[in-house]
Amino acid sequence: MTDDNFTLGFAPLSLEQVYEQAATAANGAVVVMSGTVRSHTQGRPVRYLEYQAYAPMALVVFQDIAAEIRQQWPATNRVVIHHRTGRLHIGEISVLVAVGCPHRGEAFAACQYAIDNLKHHAPIWKKEHFEDGSTTWVSIAACESLDNCP
Repeated sequence: MTDDNFTLGFAPLSLEQVYEQAATAANGAVVVMSGTVRSHTQGRPVRYLEYQAYAPMALVVFQDIAAEIRQQWPATNRVVIHHRTGRLHIGEISVLVAVGCPHRGEAFAACQYAIDNLKHHAPIWKKEHFEDGSTTWVSIAACESLDNCP
């Protein structure tokens, strides 16, 4: 039994809450990754994003990611993954991942592993709404470069 925490929903995300959920007295490091809605995608001005997800499967993917982290970094104490759905405006947090470990190296590596695998395996999609009125749906798994990822 772990004290990991996974959520997916419309409510705004809290850096402070995610950090607290990942922190334990056994941790020497807590690494938090915050993904935010940016104002441009591939040079195009963005108005806002809409996220949709198949929540039951996404939460299973979050749990699987935590299990895989513990296989690679067995000393991991906590894994926290929170993702928003719905309409998000520029500057809003779309995803938070936090990993608590005894040492910083494993915490950084595990946190990067978590966000990379979330993007490639979780059934979450975003619709980009651009300033010119056009839109496009993107699976976050399709993000293969820093310029394309949320």
